[in-house]
Amino acid sequence: MKALKTLFTPLALATSLTFSGFALADTITVQHVAGETTLDTNPQRVVVMGLGSLDVLDTLGIEPVGMVKTYLPSYLEKYQADEFKNVGSMFEPDFETIFTLKPDLIIASPRTAPLAEELSKIAPTVVFQVDSAGYWESTQQNWRMIGKIFEKEKEIEEYITQYQTQIDDIRQFVEAGEIDALTVMTNGGNLSAFGEQSRFSSIYKDFGFKEAQSGIVESTHGNLISFEYVASANPSVMFVLDRDQALGRGDSAGKALLDNDLVNGTKAAKNNHITIMDGNAWYLTAGGMDATQVMIDDIRSVLDQE
Repeated sequence: MKALKTLFTPLALATSLTFSGFALADTITVQHVAGETTLDTNPQRVVVMGLGSLDVLDTLGIEPVGMVKTYLPSYLEKYQADEFKNVGSMFEPDFETIFTLKPDLIIASPRTAPLAEELSKIAPTVVFQVDSAGYWESTQQNWRMIGKIFEKEKEIEEYITQYQTQIDDIRQFVEAGEIDALTVMTNGGNLSAFGEQSRFSSIYKDFGFKEAQSGIVESTHGNLISFEYVASANPSVMFVLDRDQALGRGDSAGKALLDNDLVNGTKAAKNNHITIMDGNAWYLTAGGMDATQVMIDDIRSVLDQE
């Protein structure tokens, strides 16, 4: 198809050539959670509305012209530089700035997905969104979409193989030991639990942990629980996400909150199997390549103490 387009349609050649690096572009259609989008491959002026997709592009060596600059993890701090334009917040795109950047691709985030149709009036728009019901499966789908758009499918498959091997190794170990876990979030002095149907379902569905306490109902911010609940669940492993820390509102307040007799009496505390998860990776940059590696490392950090 490349040869046909470039040999016989001069106008198409003029519009499909990417002059930086003289890369050729194909017109493709990709599927995503908001539907399907037709666009040319290898877009050069990309606007990114989410941290997970920015993480992936950065790993692949692709620098967007604009992105959301709040809550950038340390390894993406270079995008605070003035040469990269701020295109709004995670919830409110700056449409005027995005328009002036003349993008040829916009990658919307879960929080800006409802505005994808409006964004598509500026440029072809795809939604990069991880499904909490199946983190690893949907993450692979998003990576493959990016790989197809930027013609880096082989590279993407190599990354997926690397991550799959790590996940399989952890899952095999966890299932062999029938290890149970409780996942909690601390937030403003409150404690909430997340089960296998939650945004942290990956702990159970991908890494193979059993729920220490069944019946946790799916909810965006989890089920409010007490310290007595934690003591009753008596988990072997406890994963803790400090939301205040993730949003830059404090440092390690969650760990201090859990330092009490009820929590310290659990198997997890007695065996030093409580880990504070990386808030940025698990809460803000989900679906990223570096973020997924951080998540794997968080899980492994508990098991290394077995």
